[in-house]
Amino acid sequence: MTELKKTPLYDKYIEDGAKVIDFSGWALPVQFSSIKEEHIAVRENVGMFDVSHMGEIIVEGEKALDYLQYVLTNDISKVTQTKAIYAMMTNEQGGVVDDLVVYQLEDNKYLLVVNAGNTDVDFKWLTDHKIDGVEVKNVSSEYGQIAVQGPKAKEIMEKLVAVDISELKMFGFIQDVELFGKTVILSQSGYTGEHGYEIYCYAQDTVDIWNGLLEQGVVPCGLGARDTLRLEAALPLHGQDITPSISPIEAKMGFSVKLQKGDFIGRDVIAKQKEDGPERKSAGLELQERGIARTDYEVFNKNDEKIGYVTSGTQSPSTGRSIALALIDIAETEIDNEVFVQVRKNKVPAKVVKTPFHKN
Repeated sequence: MTELKKTPLYDKYIEDGAKVIDFSGWALPVQFSSIKEEHIAVRENVGMFDVSHMGEIIVEGEKALDYLQYVLTNDISKVTQTKAIYAMMTNEQGGVVDDLVVYQLEDNKYLLVVNAGNTDVDFKWLTDHKIDGVEVKNVSSEYGQIAVQGPKAKEIMEKLVAVDISELKMFGFIQDVELFGKTVILSQSGYTGEHGYEIYCYAQDTVDIWNGLLEQGVVPCGLGARDTLRLEAALPLHGQDITPSISPIEAKMGFSVKLQKGDFIGRDVIAKQKEDGPERKSAGLELQERGIARTDYEVFNKNDEKIGYVTSGTQSPSTGRSIALALIDIAETEIDNEVFVQVRKNKVPAKVVKTPFHKN
């Protein structure tokens, strides 16, 4: 059996009694106290997550921008040394190889932050499509990453850093920030639907920064709360809501696609979907009776015809309701439309609702 990879904070989890699970080949905490307590801490106060398992890939060279414009869906010319961008990497069929965030560190040098389980796949994809004048390096082992999220995140971080972060907007970032005596990149971003920051540090500094944040009263949170928070915010999870066979348009992530920038991998398929409309699309569901809609549960219409399947589902800690994202026939995606989710032996009625499910 392959040994699980560990982040620099692994020993700290064990010391603090966290429940650790296998997540994409990594030993990570699913919870420290309880998923609900951690979820509420982020919605009402401030919590933090170890996201050091995320992959980091450097793309640099005189042709770096041209290359990234071709392998990614968003307009990378909009990325600056203070403003990052969210993008998709798509295949020739328009499916999502991965979703990621792109930072520019220097002229002709970019940092791609990718999903942990896809780091090797992404690195191979990028190297397979590499052009002359570009170098691609997997530097994941050099970075630690901590996400500080919640309505009190700004207040905490403003106390801890000397730079002015009051005007930082979503995906704005500052390099060479000093935090607990360590040099970090501070990005106004996250995966919870709350205001928050992602701290990129040298791997060896991760524990000191985590301990410093603990002393400030920031609540440690695990993957369980991270999943319920992102699902309430209707943020997609790669491998479920977006996959190599689901396009950004089908996943309602069309904002990350800029057709006018020119050619990119999968552009023709995605452009056709944008123009004609896709045959299926992601929709928010709220179950009307007891039951939890789990990934891959089938969804039916009023005529008992299968119309799709659940991509993500949970019981919302914020509302107590059973919520889900489902990929269903476009004709069934109207708000308030009634559908049915096959939960074990029962077809449970559900309503198509607006997303996000929770918004502060």
